[in-house]
Amino acid sequence: MSTKIENSSEISDIKATPIETTNDNAAEKLKAAAKTRIKKSVAKVDAKQELSEPVFSVTVEPKVSVLFCASEVAPFAASGGLADVAGSLPIALNEKGCDVRVILPLYEKVNQQWRDRMEFLSYFFVPLGWRNLYCGLFKLEDRGVTYYFIDNEYYFKRPALYGHYDDGERFAFFSKAILESLDKIDFYPQIIHCNDWQTALVPIYLREYRNRDKFAGIKTLFTIHNIQFQGMYDGYILGDLFGLPNEDLPLMHWGDCINLMKGAIEVADKVNTVSPTYAKEILDPWYSFGLDPLLVQKQYKLSGILNGIDYVTYNPETDPNIPATFSKTDLSGKEICKKELLKEFNLPDDGRPLVAMICRLTQQKGVDLVERVLDYMLVHGMQFILLGTGDKIYEDKFREFAWRNPESCSVKIDFLPALSKRMYAGADLFLMPSKTEPCGLAQMMALRYGTLPIVRKTGGLADSVQDCGDGEGVGFTFQNYDAYDMLDACMRAKDLYYDKDQWVQVQHRAMNCDFSWNTAADSYLSLYEEMKTLW
Repeated sequence: MSTKIENSSEISDIKATPIETTNDNAAEKLKAAAKTRIKKSVAKVDAKQELSEPVFSVTVEPKVSVLFCASEVAPFAASGGLADVAGSLPIALNEKGCDVRVILPLYEKVNQQWRDRMEFLSYFFVPLGWRNLYCGLFKLEDRGVTYYFIDNEYYFKRPALYGHYDDGERFAFFSKAILESLDKIDFYPQIIHCNDWQTALVPIYLREYRNRDKFAGIKTLFTIHNIQFQGMYDGYILGDLFGLPNEDLPLMHWGDCINLMKGAIEVADKVNTVSPTYAKEILDPWYSFGLDPLLVQKQYKLSGILNGIDYVTYNPETDPNIPATFSKTDLSGKEICKKELLKEFNLPDDGRPLVAMICRLTQQKGVDLVERVLDYMLVHGMQFILLGTGDKIYEDKFREFAWRNPESCSVKIDFLPALSKRMYAGADLFLMPSKTEPCGLAQMMALRYGTLPIVRKTGGLADSVQDCGDGEGVGFTFQNYDAYDMLDACMRAKDLYYDKDQWVQVQHRAMNCDFSWNTAADSYLSLYEEMKTLW
């Protein structure tokens, strides 16, 4: 841009007379001084005068616009892996130039610190069957993502997220409110990304809105995080609670009930799961909980993308929740973490390998395998710690193990996120013998902290943990759902633990793994781009 000087008085002190001198050096100095004074005067003029040239703003269109619908989102409300995905994936996608916004219920457990930052947008009424239900709409922006909260205290002001007699009605309201809110926020995404049965009605309800121009081109993606929970209800409530005509009954009819997940699989433009192996497994009756015939029929639109973890939250170099920080080049802090962890669990620090387990105490997580061989593990030189809650029969059994083996076993029947991070950091081995595991995040967190996982090769565990027996892997795996196959993997891990040179090499490989959301976000972006061109 050229600069105009319209006020000659600004440079009136600079003379245009020729410089007469016989000293060439003196002449050059005078010229340089004059140029400096002119530059300063020009800068002074630029500061005073308004620019006469127009200022242009450039609007960059996002790669794709997405409304991410989830029944739980970290850090606002969480009970499992879905919350971690919904809390991290949109951030990673927006960093890549997308416009991903998140919508979730305004639960009672959403902390006041978040409520204080929310902006009230509007309220409206949601038609659902014979009812018109109040819905408040709030907005919050955090870490580059816009979050919308659906408010209805009758449905969501409850201490627990799930497990209520009217969960079907609650999430039918949530699904319908999502679509009704689009006009209020003036956001008509290219894709609505739905997750699990709680938002399975969104693609079904969307058909009612197709006659509106701004809704006509919206595509839907349905992600299955856990196929075990499908949202099954008696067919007689189809019209009364869900507000759907009888013509839709075949769409969701499954056995002797209606199945919301089945309806979403039928209607959504694309269906995906949270790991490539799980996408193959759910075509098998062993894993599908009855939906394998439908999924085999619809596998043309089925795929799997491995989840990731938040590398900012789970970072051994900066984590404030662990006694000492460490890195893959300096593991001395991990030794301190182990010493402090043993103190916290009242176990002796005698050099034995420490095995940690963090999970819901249910058969799906393989705790029945652990129960069968834990005595053998303890007798043969391993220490074991456990954190989790679940079925009372397993809670009592592990309490008994701890009572009978006070020098080798300690358990905490609780849900303590900060303690879980100290366990990832301080343990030597992390046990995860799941019967089924759609993705699993705990094994990735363990690897991030240099704690080697022992896993059954299923779902996301098979996709993320390679056995170190080949000289390249990062953990220990077993194939069959069998207690003694698991025990063999544990004994191999114990043997490697005492070969310190090899052990440290495997730890370094584990900490070099990249399970950040960056990789998963690239895969989702490719899927979104493909969906934009479907029709």
